[in-house]
Amino acid sequence: MNNQITTKNFYDLMIRLAFLALIIAWSLMILLPFTSIMLWGLILAMALFPTHKSLSVKLGGKPGLASWIIVLSGLIIITVPSWLFLDSIIDGVKELKNNFDAGTLTIPPPTENVKSWPLVGDKFFAAWNSASLSLEQTIMQHKDQLVDVGGKLIKGLMSVGGGIVQMIVSLIIAGVLLVTPGAGESLRKFFRKIVGEKGDEFADITNKTVGNVVKGVLGVAFIQSFLIGIGFLLAGVPFAGLWTIIVLVLAILQIPPTLVVIPVIIYLFSKLDTMPAILWSVYLFAGGMSDNILKPILLGKGAPVPMLVIFLGVVGGFMFSGFIGLFTGAIVVSLGYKLVAAWINETDPEN
Repeated sequence: MNNQITTKNFYDLMIRLAFLALIIAWSLMILLPFTSIMLWGLILAMALFPTHKSLSVKLGGKPGLASWIIVLSGLIIITVPSWLFLDSIIDGVKELKNNFDAGTLTIPPPTENVKSWPLVGDKFFAAWNSASLSLEQTIMQHKDQLVDVGGKLIKGLMSVGGGIVQMIVSLIIAGVLLVTPGAGESLRKFFRKIVGEKGDEFADITNKTVGNVVKGVLGVAFIQSFLIGIGFLLAGVPFAGLWTIIVLVLAILQIPPTLVVIPVIIYLFSKLDTMPAILWSVYLFAGGMSDNILKPILLGKGAPVPMLVIFLGVVGGFMFSGFIGLFTGAIVVSLGYKLVAAWINETDPEN
């Protein structure tokens, strides 16, 4: 009789576990399309928590009002530049199309200095000169390549638009999390369930890692793009705002901004005298390489793990899972480093 009861309880337990696993898997499948947005919301909430706490104290202990101010400020910072950027692109495309249809779109001829550029001088001069003499004929000759590049640009703009919407929704989620009582403690409880008594330490690692990545990746990208953008503007580079936005995106994605800076330097040598071109080239090149100084200072400052570990997590996370991987990669690698270090340094009970 006892065996029958035990067997019955066993089957009941297995059926309950199966239904529980089914519900969890079903829930995860439903939430899967929103995973990136929810992760972004959580990361933004963790990054903005110190600011929210300080602002709440200054407002007389009003966390709700502090959250509203942060969210509205973030929305303004995101939407206003994005709108100006997209609006300038649309106006520029319309103007180019109207000038092309009217036959007034022309390209100034290159100077003889272009021929002296190493490796690409002659070919670049020939292509530039051909476009200046007959733009329509040049476009027809390279129609397939231009269509391919145009398609990629359109896809890129659509991706940027989707990213902006995603960031707006994530910012609103972060604002809700900031005023949700016990949200921070829930993270600590989660880590306590996973790693026991070291749960608080791992929660602190996660918070510090997010803060370091925000400063070391986003902060460095904004500083770098600001320095380069000022140079573009003062040097008289056409469409300086557009190139600055591209530099910002490349810096955030951990792609060297020198990909934009070098062509601009080549342009400056073709338009300016030698000495001004050299001076602006030195400044822009220094701005493009400034991340090599800023990242070691900001990315690992106050970090509980070595800066190299965080940096490898940032780069590897981006290669593995895109933009969100800048943060998740650094967090996962940092936690993995601490686990391995704790395991290696654990005292052998036999000694």
